[in-house]
Amino acid sequence: MTDYLAVPEDLLRRVRLACAHLPAAREEQSFAGVRWRIRGRTLVDVLTSERDHEPVTFITFHAANEELDALVAAGDPFGPGWGPGLVEMVLRDDGTTDWDEVEELLTESYCLLAPKQLVALLDDLRADPSSPRHRPRWT
Repeated sequence: MTDYLAVPEDLLRRVRLACAHLPAAREEQSFAGVRWRIRGRTLVDVLTSERDHEPVTFITFHAANEELDALVAAGDPFGPGWGPGLVEMVLRDDGTTDWDEVEELLTESYCLLAPKQLVALLDDLRADPSSPRHRPRWT
């Protein structure tokens, strides 16, 4: 049986920033952590569990085709998710997690799940530098 722990607030805050620009994506409590959903579909899950007697925080998100294969083949911090088309990424609070990459990966997960009109809105927001959703700031 897996022991789930509370997701560290700093890592959760950073995932919130990575999802802040995604139209209509909403945060909610999941069975053991926090998730973001778009129209009933989960685009990212954030969980912390004990692995080898240490707490490990990870996200699970959607990827497709070559990106899925490349991420899983890359190894640490990536691995296969619990189902087809899912990737797991370990998040670290030691400066080694590339938060720009996290944002890109979660944006791609969103694009795989969101309706086309929301993806088009996202493209418009990303193209407009004056938009408050243009890019989160990693401070």
